[in-house]
Amino acid sequence: MYLKRKVYDQLVNWKESTVHSTLEINGARQVGKTYLVNKFANEHFSHVIYINLFELSGKQFMECYQQAKDWKPGTKRPEHPLQDAFRLYEPSFSDTEDTVIIIDEIQESAEIYNRIREFTRQFQARFIITGSYLGRIYEPEFRYSSGDITSLTIYTLSFEEFLQAYDEALYGCYCTLLETPADDSAYDQLKTAYQIYCQIGGYPKVVETYLLEKDMQHAQAELVKIMDTFTNESIRYFTDILDTRVFTQIFLSICRILGREKKGLAEDSLSEELQKLVLNDYSSNISKATCNRAISWLYYCGIIGFCGKITELDILNFKAASRCYFMDLGVANYYFTRVGTDARTLAGTLNENYVYINLKKRLDFPSEIAFETPAFATYKNGEIDFVAQSLKTHTRYLIEVKSGKGTAPTSLKALEQGKADRLLYLKGDTKGGTDGKIETLPIYLLEQYQFH
Repeated sequence: MYLKRKVYDQLVNWKESTVHSTLEINGARQVGKTYLVNKFANEHFSHVIYINLFELSGKQFMECYQQAKDWKPGTKRPEHPLQDAFRLYEPSFSDTEDTVIIIDEIQESAEIYNRIREFTRQFQARFIITGSYLGRIYEPEFRYSSGDITSLTIYTLSFEEFLQAYDEALYGCYCTLLETPADDSAYDQLKTAYQIYCQIGGYPKVVETYLLEKDMQHAQAELVKIMDTFTNESIRYFTDILDTRVFTQIFLSICRILGREKKGLAEDSLSEELQKLVLNDYSSNISKATCNRAISWLYYCGIIGFCGKITELDILNFKAASRCYFMDLGVANYYFTRVGTDARTLAGTLNENYVYINLKKRLDFPSEIAFETPAFATYKNGEIDFVAQSLKTHTRYLIEVKSGKGTAPTSLKALEQGKADRLLYLKGDTKGGTDGKIETLPIYLLEQYQFH
């Protein structure tokens, strides 16, 4: 089953760009990076070479690479050792613009990663590097080649992409709903589709399983397999974490933190609060440094994302990592359910997590909104779910995720006192509308909304 991805167009734009660069594809495990990149390569290049440094092809290429770069003093130095390495690996290799070389799991070799500048500057062929654990490249032996890389992040399927695979006709209605309101049945169907998406999330294999079998339990079983694989593989990169339960406890602790009604964190940092909970739930001598590294690892691997805090709606008082959310709703649903979250709280938390992911994507280049990370805010002893500011017009939006007819007194007060320009209500059961500076929108239409 082919699931259409909007990011495909960005791959095409990279190929057609006049700037010659190596394309770095980042993203969590099992988000479809390898499938999408190979599909793109086969459709847009005449010659494709695929190397996976985590598999046999990687071992074979490294043997070719070592042979090609070997040199004895007093002998003639090879003129093009890297080109020679690819010819040893693939005798038909030709260094032309119609050739693309894909190096998957690039994080497995610092030596190959450090050749990126040469890939970009010494070859006519195009290079795409990918990896599920690119967080590892922040280790000292990896040298980031600034200026020679175009970075692109692939996420799990958005609701819009899920909907297109779920019901093509309903997706067509969805794309025009902001301009052309539909009958009640369309809103009901979209709400149902969104509720399914909140439960299974957007990992391609999970979505495929649900669409083929229409069985929620089977789909969630696929999700558990993905998370088990991720935690088992992550252990390889740690010398001070002995089993995968540490990661599981971090996930569960994130749920407990987000489930609290509070203004920010009791501790000075997210890592301190998480460490406190992890140590309380898991009998281990895990250190603060280990906890910090594990949290950073989860962030750079695309499993969690950080949310900032704007104190008293003063954008100069910005704390970048005051909360964290999951980067997939299926993962969030699975772990929130495991900690015993009640149905009402679960629905509200998943909605907030959905909004966080959407705002996070709008920070990717070219950015639509300001700040280093998505952010919530405090104001006059109250809390505002999210704040977004348009980069184009500097319009400041207060965003409230609400169920039923609930209002947001803190945001209303801030709006009245000129601390923001607009208030956006996101609700599950509404057709939307505008009343002066206040807009109401079905939450599942957020991906169609533009912060002007």
